[in-house]
Formats: sequence, structure tokens, C-alpha cells
Amino acid sequence: MSLKKLGRYDLVRVLGKGAMGIVYEGRDPNLERRVAIKTVKVENLSEEAAAEYESRFRTEARSAARLQHPNIVSVYDSDRDGDIAFLVMEYIQGDDLKHHLDKGVRYSLDQSLKMVRDLLSALDYAHKQGIVHRDIKPANLLLTPEGRLKVTDFGIARIESGERTHHTTVLGSPGYMAPERYTDESPDRRVDIFSCGVLLYELLTDQKPFRGSTLSEITSAVIDHKPPRADEIDPNVLAALADITARAMEKDPEHRYRSARALSRELRH
Repeated sequence: MSLKKLGRYDLVRVLGKGAMGIVYEGRDPNLERRVAIKTVKVENLSEEAAAEYESRFRTEARSAARLQHPNIVSVYDSDRDGDIAFLVMEYIQGDDLKHHLDKGVRYSLDQSLKMVRDLLSALDYAHKQGIVHRDIKPANLLLTPEGRLKVTDFGIARIESGERTHHTTVLGSPGYMAPERYTDESPDRRVDIFSCGVLLYELLTDQKPFRGSTLSEITSAVIDHKPPRADEIDPNVLAALADITARAMEKDPEHRYRSARALSRELRH
């Protein structure tokens, strides 16, 4: 297979590399539009691992096909070319939030709240379509040059219509995953609320609430550790905002906000 072609799509340049594949900027010659193409090479994977990743790609394609929202990256196509499975997505000119945070960018309160409200708008819509993202983190949040946040990577989403994804391991990002992700085989939409609370805490304080030098330490912190309130880390954080953040990160999902809309409404107040 030519490196300049994937299926019917032209490959323009590499946008990023991950552990399992490459993301390209591409061009759809039929519609004459720029696209992003996420790939995973399954040739060197075990049969089980290859099936797992292809399943994740199919999940993302099915999930995104149901989601048409200004704060969600659209997925146009999914296919396989030889030993490469790929997703074709809306091209977003801009970097993910993790890229900016890792560079030391700090956001104002207004900017932070706008990003979180954009995220909650996307999640409220997805949840109403019966889709729980389950991997909300800065690396999955793209920022456009105009400042709009767009949610991407529904690869481990759970579709609530009775169809569930089955994995042999807990997939997600330690430090952002809700405690019940480790114990509950079918957690509900409040796992996304927890992740939003973690993100808000990080934006307000420039610190992650759950930290550790190893995976087990981070997992233990999520399950057992209650982090300092955001206004204890930074006295400039309003007490009301610290209250909202703490409630979103409650260990017991029954004590969290019950919906993305409810959390967004609190932030607007």
C-alpha cells in the first residue's frame, strides 16, 4: 500500500503518532474536503488485540454517526485497507487541550468555564442519544482557533441501548476515570460528570486532583483519596466553584450531579 493513499483517501501529512497508530491529515477526493484519518496497524497484534482495536474503531464510528453537534468531532467513515484499520473524521485546525496544558498555558476563569460548558453541552447531547463517552480527558478535547472546544475519541464509549462494548481490561485514563469504572461493568453517564469535575479542578488550580508515580498509586488516589478543595489550592477560586467541583468529583455517583445539564446550570449561576 502506498503511504500516499489509504482506501480512496489521499494522505497529506502526519498530524500525530500514538502507541498503536498514526493520525494523518487527508483529503477526500470525492467531496474535495480536508479530513483527519486515525489509523491503527493490526498486522503485528495478536488476534485478540486486533479484534479489540477494530471493535473500538467500529464503536467510535457507530457512536459518532449518531452525534451531530457543534462541540463533537464528526466521523464520516470507517474502513480497513490491508492491515490498517482507519477512521475518517472532521478535520479540526488546532491542538488538543493537553498540548496547551503541557506547554504551561493557563486559562482565565471565563475561558475555563466556557470550555467546560462546551464540553457539558456535547455530553448532554450525547447522553440524550444514549451514548456515554467514558474517556473525557484533555487529550480528547480539541480547541479550534476560534476557541471552541470539540470532543473527540468515542472509541470506548458505551451505547446505552442495550448494546455494550466488552473489554478484557478497564479502558480509560487513570486520574480522570470515576471510581466505579474499576468495579462496575456498566457505569452510567455520571462517569462523564466525574471526569468533567477533574478537568474543572485542573483548569482552576493548575493541579491534577489525583496523582501518583505509578498506575496503582493513581488508581488508589481516585478510589480512596479526597483531594483538597480547589479554593484551598488557590484562594482566588470562588468557594461556590470549589463546591461545584467537589460535588462533581464525589466518589459515590449518587452524590454527583445527575446530568451534564444540571452541572452546566450550576456553572452558569
